[in-house]
Amino acid sequence: MSVKNKVQLITYPDSLGGNLKTLDCLLQDKLNGVFEGGVHILPPFPSSGDRGFAPLTYLEIDPDFGTWEDIQAISRHTDIMLDIMVNHISRQSVWFQDFLKKGRDSEYADLFITLDKLWDDGKPKAEDLDKVFLRRTKPFSTFTIEESGKQETVWTTFGRQDPSEQIDLDLNSDAAKQLLAGFLTHLSNMNVKYVRLDAVGYVIKKPGTSCFFVEPEIYDFLEWINTLAVPLGITLLPEVHSIYRYQYKLAEKGYWIYDFILPFLILEVLITRKSARLIEYLRTRPHNQFTMLDCHDGIPVKPDLDELVSTADARRIVDVCLKRGANLSLIFSDKYKSEDGFDVHQIRCSYYSVLDCDDDAYITARAVQFFTPGIPQVYYVGLLAGENDTEKVKRSGEGREINRHNFTMDEIEESLQKPVVKRLLRLIRFRNSHPAFEGDFSVKAVTDGFEMTWINVKSRCRLTVNLETGKSVITYTDDREQWITYQI
Repeated sequence: MSVKNKVQLITYPDSLGGNLKTLDCLLQDKLNGVFEGGVHILPPFPSSGDRGFAPLTYLEIDPDFGTWEDIQAISRHTDIMLDIMVNHISRQSVWFQDFLKKGRDSEYADLFITLDKLWDDGKPKAEDLDKVFLRRTKPFSTFTIEESGKQETVWTTFGRQDPSEQIDLDLNSDAAKQLLAGFLTHLSNMNVKYVRLDAVGYVIKKPGTSCFFVEPEIYDFLEWINTLAVPLGITLLPEVHSIYRYQYKLAEKGYWIYDFILPFLILEVLITRKSARLIEYLRTRPHNQFTMLDCHDGIPVKPDLDELVSTADARRIVDVCLKRGANLSLIFSDKYKSEDGFDVHQIRCSYYSVLDCDDDAYITARAVQFFTPGIPQVYYVGLLAGENDTEKVKRSGEGREINRHNFTMDEIEESLQKPVVKRLLRLIRFRNSHPAFEGDFSVKAVTDGFEMTWINVKSRCRLTVNLETGKSVITYTDDREQWITYQI
């Protein structure tokens, strides 16, 4: 399917009013005509951890959120994106539970990566482990098999617990491929139009490599799964946090990618009031990208900005963010830290808070995002100009909860009355409707700031950002080709 060049919403299934039914109502009422590009519903499946990202199955919806009928109801008026965590599945899934009971005698044993699949004697070599891009202290977990009492060690890329709740799948096995194909088919039958391939960069495990974005095997996997998705009417969005060169390779092969660089560069511009780096980036980046400012994790730093932003410059922005209440996630592997020890993986915060709750700066940031070529996504907290939820961090002990506030219907109603939210909703509708955004893009520096311009035959649209005042203005042509000024 073709991707609509309109703004999308990102939300958890329970974060806007409590469940999928309230989300459906909002999209048809208060947010009617706003998210014409679709809605990315973060994992609504039964899960044993990581707020949905340790799924037990993709064949069910967690009853706390609703049902597949609720998903289909939303799909009748709004295109839906859902995730498949292609790298792993829950420890509590029926497949791994059967393995825990029967071990190698389980019919599902080949779904998982026992260490003898990587090392003949089942013993990891230190020199191989030193090269692995770690997301936890060690990339495997050991379990005791119920029937035999034997211990089995399997690969587990993610998970805060030991043993992990997220068990890696062996995508070299026919069993895992058949399982994944069944999940995709089911999502298609439920009218899902987009599937984000979460953690796809980790699917290839190969001794002697980082076990992240292993070439050329990663391309073989993506080609295989895309061959499944296309006949099902599903557009895939690979999620890869890495140095921009890897992302660009995927873009060159025709895949949509995430622009994980833009959020930091926009923040840097508004803090330093210097736009040269952003302008150069906007001139050279691929256009087949989904853009965002905020998400359920944080603003990417390493490795996404490696080779683009020096650690000294990155530290300066990080320090400002910390003063404004942000917290940080860090790189585990020493090998992937900067030479000077800089190890910030993501800045965790509300984007509105990190801009010091400055309405003009926030709307300028969104305008720059919307004028950047690609498909804009707006995270639900950002939609409502939500601020850092430090109390939730204290209660949960999870730093990412700073930007995961669940809004009640009363809070939503109150937030929709904020002047900054009203300005944002107007800006989203403008981005959805003006025909110039289907044309050609350019960017240039001007006195006190920069301009971003779209031209589509006789339709024109220009954003002028004044970095001295932090304010922006849009000038555009209407149906009669008359120029109109829109002070955002």
